[in-house]
Amino acid sequence: MPQAEVYYAQQFFTKEESDLYLQRLAEQVAWQQEEIKMFGKQLPLPRLTAWYGDKGYTYSGLYNAPQPWLPVLQELKERVEAASGDKYNSVLLNYYRHGQDSMGWHSDDEKSLGPGIASVSFGGERGFAFRHRERKDIPPVKLTLQHGSLLLMQGNTQRHWQHQLPKTSRPIAPRINLTFRNIIS
Repeated sequence: MPQAEVYYAQQFFTKEESDLYLQRLAEQVAWQQEEIKMFGKQLPLPRLTAWYGDKGYTYSGLYNAPQPWLPVLQELKERVEAASGDKYNSVLLNYYRHGQDSMGWHSDDEKSLGPGIASVSFGGERGFAFRHRERKDIPPVKLTLQHGSLLLMQGNTQRHWQHQLPKTSRPIAPRINLTFRNIIS
């Protein structure tokens, strides 16, 4: 991917670790059903979310006040920091309950974000795609986010590329995704 630094480890965690983390996160995280305003209406986000860490964060017009780190999140953060070489002070969690829960095309390029994001996935495998923001001659890049995988999006990736987790009509197991971030302001 030109103008990007993307690294993907399919089996960053073992199956046993991944199964345990999925269970712990589903049970211990304070999941919320947020709403956003679109087309003049309040609509529920197509997923459950939670925000933990040292600093708050605003996206899609929603302010996320930080909840204190849970031991399971601190444990995951330390493992991801050791692998990525980056430091993170916050994590956004998304709980995709089924194939209709999704995330549309976007870039995590707000001024308050550091350039590196580490994305960890547990649960049902899902398709994930990247597309270049300006160059339409570059075809989208697709991959499958697997149970226990780690995806690093570093450097200028967010400036030049968008990504999405599209809806799917095929039956799919629930999936929890954690995106570790460094809020700088």
